[in-house]
Amino acid sequence: MNILIAGCGQVGRSLAEQLYREGHEVTVMDTDYSVVEAATAASDVIGFQGDCTSLSAQMEAGIQDMDILIAATNQDEKNMLACLIAKKAGNCQTIARVRDPQYLDEIFFLREELGLSMSINPERVAADDLVRLIQIPSALEVDTFAKGKVSLIRLVIPEGSVLDGLYLKDYSSKVGSAALICVVERGKEVTIPGGDFQLKAGDSISLTLSLADLNGLLQKTGIKAKKIRNVLIAGGGMISYYLAKKLIELKISVKIIEKDPKRCDELAEVLPKAMVICGDATDKTLLLEESIEDMDAVCCLMGQDEANILLSLYVSKISDAKKMIKIHRDSYEDMVGDLPVGTIISTKRITAEYITRFVRSMQNSVGSNVEALYRLMDGRVEALEFNVGKNSQVTHAAIRELKIRKNTLICCINRKGAIIRPGGNDRIAAGDSVVVVTTEHGVNGIDDILEKW
Repeated sequence: MNILIAGCGQVGRSLAEQLYREGHEVTVMDTDYSVVEAATAASDVIGFQGDCTSLSAQMEAGIQDMDILIAATNQDEKNMLACLIAKKAGNCQTIARVRDPQYLDEIFFLREELGLSMSINPERVAADDLVRLIQIPSALEVDTFAKGKVSLIRLVIPEGSVLDGLYLKDYSSKVGSAALICVVERGKEVTIPGGDFQLKAGDSISLTLSLADLNGLLQKTGIKAKKIRNVLIAGGGMISYYLAKKLIELKISVKIIEKDPKRCDELAEVLPKAMVICGDATDKTLLLEESIEDMDAVCCLMGQDEANILLSLYVSKISDAKKMIKIHRDSYEDMVGDLPVGTIISTKRITAEYITRFVRSMQNSVGSNVEALYRLMDGRVEALEFNVGKNSQVTHAAIRELKIRKNTLICCINRKGAIIRPGGNDRIAAGDSVVVVTTEHGVNGIDDILEKW
């Protein structure tokens, strides 16, 4: 597909690299030549210097030949205007990054009036991810499928757990849980396990189950975590606002530390139930005054990666609080992977997942749209949810008869709201939504899980 990305900031560059790797013809566009040059140097994409809100600039960039315009500049209004121009001039699909809370209530109206195919608010989605992690303190990662009925939860097997030394074929008889273990990470190795796989303490496992079954599973497996009642948020940006708002609704005590006095006043006005402190969240004296050692969770959401990393490492030294950290730079994310910084949140990755899901749905001709897409284990595994069309090949036989690609597992089937943990004799029907995990590339539709003849 031909894709034009307007805005070559961190999100735009990340999108360009991801979509290029997936085989698309990508053009990037920005008014700043230096960032265009950086984007074209990072991957083999076409660069164009120009203003995405200019009709003539879009025409020169080839909007008339584009399938999709993705507007990812740092200005919401500019993104929406660029999409409107592209829709009129090129009649292509349009995606806008819209971040400001003032547009939150009007986004459905704006999408209809501007003809947007999709809008993405990475900060709000990141806040949703953080809330799920806070609600399940023992989880390293929580993703949702089937309209929230099924969760894919990443946990670490502790010493002494019933899971330590357990073969997966014995899981049902020994544990008796409805969960399905889909992915195992052991050291640097990632596996989509079969029945003969033996679990070990220290393994990071991703499993699907309903949230109603979670507490029972945690009790049986000896995975424990203290319920989170108070949260410290370092930094007062967009993610912090969305996160604090949701936590307050859940009756969780929230404390925000922000440097900028003006931003502190804004937060205090829109979040009257949060405690807003004007100060430096990397100041040890201030942190101790605010009893950081008594916090159940600390979210490091400042603008500088270095500050977030330092704060998270300091928290690791003084308490067992759950830690969540925002990191922008890919190189930093790789470097701190083995350090006790907690769960890493990346708005770039979130945006790429959402937009890649949309692009893959457009590519698929059978009609099994990608309903959800998450990248796990540093991007080495993908978890996808597909809506199954009536012409899909997977509906022609029982699951045990399907020739499914290696390193690919069908995790669950959602049939009109009923969640099925699939066995070999189960069949997939048109209208189902199906969750799949895979280490294979190029899975755009449900039929792509089958071996090619």
